[in-house]
Amino acid sequence: MRILIIEDNPDIVANLYGFLEPKGHVLDSAANGYGGLALAAQNEYDAVVLDVMLPGMNGLELCHKLRGELRKDMPVLMLTARDTLEDKVAGFDSGADDYLVKPFSLVELEVRLKALVRRAKGAHAANAVLAFGDLTFDTETFEAKRAGRPLALTKTGYTILRLLMREAPKVVTREQIEHEVWGDNPPDTDALRVHIHALRQALDKPFPHQMLRTISKIGYKLVDAADAGQ
Repeated sequence: MRILIIEDNPDIVANLYGFLEPKGHVLDSAANGYGGLALAAQNEYDAVVLDVMLPGMNGLELCHKLRGELRKDMPVLMLTARDTLEDKVAGFDSGADDYLVKPFSLVELEVRLKALVRRAKGAHAANAVLAFGDLTFDTETFEAKRAGRPLALTKTGYTILRLLMREAPKVVTREQIEHEVWGDNPPDTDALRVHIHALRQALDKPFPHQMLRTISKIGYKLVDAADAGQ
């Protein structure tokens, strides 16, 4: 993998180089947000390891710019010392694909990076537009709209929405969603709940009726907006 590391702690950077380079991975690094953004603009990477607390421009701002201004879709693994639900929501909302809390295992970091890259390379968008109620999703261009209004989702959010729309109106279990997003290596955290929260904010918050329903102790399903008030 070619990996961009954006981290201002020299010890962490040295540990990453010492662990990943002998395994054949190619690394670039930047110690601040502006340097990292410049490298991301100039080069193509398989994945980005991004610290939240950076000098100059923090990781959340940088990730927004990667997804927005630069339109880069490479997987982003965010590093942070913060472990609250609000911090995780902020990270995923900025466009991050995964979240690792410091201190972390180098072995786990590599496993997660490999899983992110494998999913990114294996995601073949179907040449079709999914539709359910007033919700549409072009799986080739990753443009999702509800009632004609564009929805801004994270990469994982698009993955979950695609699965829910393909199965709608059937219930999709938590296990099905976790396998779709993380394969055989789901995280031992509340990551799915965080992603569902972010998806619900984008899909339902601006509208009078909720389409994304939680089925207690089972999973989630989409409800046609015309029937959502029932």
